Amino acid sequence: MEATIALRLPRDAASVPLIRQLLESTLRSLGVVEQIRDDIELMLTEACSNVIRHAEPSDDYTVSAAVHDHLCVIRVVDTGNGFDPRAVLAPEPGAEHGRGLQIMRALADEIRFTNRHDNGAMVCLEKRLRYTPDSPGPHFMTN
Repeated sequence: MEATIALRLPRDAASVPLIRQLLESTLRSLGVVEQIRDDIELMLTEACSNVIRHAEPSDDYTVSAAVHDHLCVIRVVDTGNGFDPRAVLAPEPGAEHGRGLQIMRALADEIRFTNRHDNGAMVCLEKRLRYTPDSPGPHFMTN
C-alpha cells in the first residue's frame, strides 16, 4: 500500500493546519495509533513552521507525505536560502522559540536535511507506523 499527499503551499502560517489535517485524516482512516499520529503532527508542524519563519525569500513551499506500509515519510521543501542544521544553536533555557529541530530529532525515527545548492532546503522525516487492532491499514500492505 502507498498513500501520498503532496501540496504546494503559500509560505503563510494559515497553510500549516491544512496539510496537518489532511495527513491526520489519512493516518486516522488507515488506523494509525493516536500517539504516532500526534508525533507526526508535531514533526510536520515544526518543519512547516521553520519554513514559514526562516525560508526567505521563498514565497511558497512543498509538503509531501507518503505512507508505505509501516512507514510514513514526510518531505518539506522550500526555495529559500538553505541552512546548515549543524550550525543551529540550542536555545537558551526558557526561550520561547528555537526548539523545532530538537523536537523533530526527538520524534522522528530518521531525519535528513538537504541543502539544494543555494536554492532552498529539504527536511525528510521518517516515522514507523503502528496500527490499531482490526484497522484497515495492514490489510492493504504489500509485504
